[in-house]
Amino acid sequence: MTKPRHPEKVNKPYNPIKKKPDWIRSKILDTQTFFKTKAVVNKNNLHTVCQEANCPNITECWSKKHATFMIMGDTCTRGCAFCDVKTGKPGQLDPFEPFKIAKAVKELNLNHVVITSVDRDDLKDGGANHFKNVVLETKKNNPKTTIEVLTPDFLKKGDSFKRVLESNPDVFNHNIETVPSLYVKVRPGSRYFASIKLLDSVKKNKPNIFTKSGIMVGLGENKNEIIQVMDDLRAARVDFLTIGQYLQPSPKHYPLQRYYHPNEFKELKDIASSKGFLLVASSPLTRSSYHADEDFKKLKLNRDEQLKCQQLQ
Repeated sequence: MTKPRHPEKVNKPYNPIKKKPDWIRSKILDTQTFFKTKAVVNKNNLHTVCQEANCPNITECWSKKHATFMIMGDTCTRGCAFCDVKTGKPGQLDPFEPFKIAKAVKELNLNHVVITSVDRDDLKDGGANHFKNVVLETKKNNPKTTIEVLTPDFLKKGDSFKRVLESNPDVFNHNIETVPSLYVKVRPGSRYFASIKLLDSVKKNKPNIFTKSGIMVGLGENKNEIIQVMDDLRAARVDFLTIGQYLQPSPKHYPLQRYYHPNEFKELKDIASSKGFLLVASSPLTRSSYHADEDFKKLKLNRDEQLKCQQLQ
């Protein structure tokens, strides 16, 4: 009788990871700056999505002093099948976290910072007020730094998202992640149209804030489904779309169906751009906060050009 190759996983999903193609390679630009960024993060006892989610761009971004801070702990109340952040019962919120984030941003001298979080369904407001405090304190100590928030969906938390808006972030980002047909398997704790509604509500309440969302490809979606997501996001007046390759973190995570070729990402970018997004980032290694500072400058420039064109009409 042949023994199972992985006996400890007989009753658990085991999805072998497909070999990465040549075009998916992370890079390090400046070793000294990389370790300086790491030291600042560790010294202030902060969490970053770069580390917790095993982002493939961590070496490149940290080499340029770019880090995406993850607030409210390192434990998520949801268990999305694609995500490498641990799931469980989170601890208490750190009341000093707003000051720690503000201090780290100042030490790194960031022009633009992305602040995200785990899902905190255990909190009455989903952590919206904590988000607000972090943004306000960061602005207070870094008045020239632009701030991008990457928030949860605040599902079943009413209008709590408005507390985040009270801090006036420059960009409000919430990722749609995948197509509706895959939500039950990939994002079982989330609802596709609740996320669309959140983005639409943000724009209605704060028309001047840039809104942003992102999707992963390679999970089993088809091209028409991706295009439908683009249309839904444009109906919600989302300004900026990111499209990146899903990279399966481990054999226990949702199975990767296929790798998209760079030419396919170029085609998706062209389609999305034709639909009216102010900016589209589409490549195998594109992530929500990848090149966020450069992209924010492009967003402002593109909006200014759009407004000029409207005035001339």
